[in-house]
Amino acid sequence: MTSSELTLRGVGKSFGRGNRRNRVLDGIDLTLADNEFVSLVGASGCGKSTLLSLVSGLQDYDEGTIEVGGSLVEGPGRDRGVVFQHYTLMPWLNARQNIEFALKAAGYSRADSTRIANEHLALVGLSESAEAYPSQLSGGMKQRVAIARALSYKPRMLLMDEPFGALDALTRRDMQELLIDVWQHHRLTVLFVTHDVEEAVFLSDRVVVMGRYPGCIREEVNIDLPRPRKPEVTGSPEFAELHWRVMSSIKQEAALAS
Repeated sequence: MTSSELTLRGVGKSFGRGNRRNRVLDGIDLTLADNEFVSLVGASGCGKSTLLSLVSGLQDYDEGTIEVGGSLVEGPGRDRGVVFQHYTLMPWLNARQNIEFALKAAGYSRADSTRIANEHLALVGLSESAEAYPSQLSGGMKQRVAIARALSYKPRMLLMDEPFGALDALTRRDMQELLIDVWQHHRLTVLFVTHDVEEAVFLSDRVVVMGRYPGCIREEVNIDLPRPRKPEVTGSPEFAELHWRVMSSIKQEAALAS
């Protein structure tokens, strides 16, 4: 990890009008390196999802700057792929067509859209389900399609907001391992929002703990566990120590805010 891929300087955000404005983010300074996997954690209401939304360009920030690859973020762009907790698939299109639709909107030809869609369905292990519609897919399969779609137009960054929050424990673990494999294959920067500390430590190079009222960065924890990572690492003393450190930081922030 050498060059800076994402840089936030003094980013602030408020909602509301006049005297009723609510400050939700204040003075956010954060840098993600090229190919780095960073998770945002913190108590509910600390602004994790809002921060991700600002980076995606889906919401405007009030102050500061956000840059991706040295370019100022002024709205959504193909340099950032976004995956939400809810699958956001179009129910009238099958798995392949959901990916093709995004590619055609990005300017790819029909032939290239089909080829790239098939390649990315294979990447997430869904080649045999290419013709299936969302109603015929499990939750984990829908999220695989959403990840394939987000990666299909080769973004610089992948932004993920609680993408596995609605899945059962076993499917969630499978999706975490899949995400690690896909991230290593594509070698792109990932900003990942989760409330699950174990998930954050398992996936990340670095975990950023956010405080609230207003949202700020409380602590950054480097996850120096070796890669590639397998589920067995969660039983190691090193993992337990990192988990405890992140959880303690969240609990201390909650006590300060109460």
